[in-house]
Amino acid sequence: MRAFDYTAIDRQGNRVSGRIEAEVRGGALATLKARALIPVGLQEALANQPANEAGRGNAENASDRGRRLSRVAVENFIRELANLLRAGVPLSRALHLIERQAAQPAARRQWREIHDEVVGGRSLAEAMGRWPRTFSPVCLAMVRAGETGGFLDVVLGQIADFQAREHELKGRVKAALVYPAVLAGMASLVMVFLLIYFIPRFTLIFADFDEALPWLTQVIVGFSNFLLGHYPWLIAGVGLLVFGGHRFLHSPAGRRKCETAVLRLPGLGTVTARFALVRFCRMLGTLLGAGVPLLASLRVAREAIGNASLSDAVEQAVDEVRRGEGLSASLARVDRLFPLSVVEMLAVAEESGGLSDELLHIANTYESDLDRRLRMLVSLAEPALLFVMAAIVGTVVIGMLLPVFSLQEMIN
Repeated sequence: MRAFDYTAIDRQGNRVSGRIEAEVRGGALATLKARALIPVGLQEALANQPANEAGRGNAENASDRGRRLSRVAVENFIRELANLLRAGVPLSRALHLIERQAAQPAARRQWREIHDEVVGGRSLAEAMGRWPRTFSPVCLAMVRAGETGGFLDVVLGQIADFQAREHELKGRVKAALVYPAVLAGMASLVMVFLLIYFIPRFTLIFADFDEALPWLTQVIVGFSNFLLGHYPWLIAGVGLLVFGGHRFLHSPAGRRKCETAVLRLPGLGTVTARFALVRFCRMLGTLLGAGVPLLASLRVAREAIGNASLSDAVEQAVDEVRRGEGLSASLARVDRLFPLSVVEMLAVAEESGGLSDELLHIANTYESDLDRRLRMLVSLAEPALLFVMAAIVGTVVIGMLLPVFSLQEMIN
């Protein structure tokens, strides 16, 4: 038996709290109903927790619903659940075992809620869907497909593998961008130091001369004075710009425009398209290998692309497949995402019946190509940023030293 702390309203309208014992959460709710109590909050009591702390637990539960668990905790949950189901353990028992083994209190509460929802009659996908910050729509769609097809353990294992590969790929992308970002940050700090500290002190040398300074020096000094005289407004303007840009990029229209603009950039657009191709092919191959129907797999894989404009293009291909056209012929129209070589490979795979294996092979191949392109972009970005940083700093230094070259003439 498990203990549940409750907060409820009795027949007289009074707020009452207490503790009851039941096998599952649904049984605890039935007990409260039998006592003519209207439940306001109900949660399983922790070990050595006094009964009068039920309200506090309910508040923690509400705050946990908006909390995102770590990637490792979610991946371990999915992988352990897949292993237990593959070993023949019933779903409710498997969820209970994972809940008891959870190390993080927030994770333990989430797994307990999912267990109680499943025991209460909901599907696993519905129970997981109540935690949108923990489980992505793609993950939920795969779980729903696995439950419908009767191969939930297979799908859960493939979700864990997919998430591990996805994290590894994203990690390589982020690692490739670290050094260019550090260089850009250093260049910005050097420029700020020169403009607000070095230049104002250096110009004191020429303050007593009546001769006009070189035009480059005048421009640099004027810009430095402008920054020093208007820095509160400039800081406020930058803050508003960052806030407005954040709002714009998180709006559907703004995100779509930004993603479309990135696709048009030379080099970076190709890398973005390759990244989307790898995600799409790996997800589609994984789902087809698990026995999910093609149309359902395409809808889920489209969500995994991560680019709104490319997802819209693939949606048109999904409609064509629904009308009876072949997959390769439909995807051939999305030439920005699917190169001609990929379309040809998919066409051969459709005829031979090995579409899922070929999709995974394409994902692995283009993942290596993506890694190579990332390294090339970084190797080009490093000298470019160094050149830009040296050019900016050198221009400032030369502009401030030009008067020194004619210092003798000024004195005379």
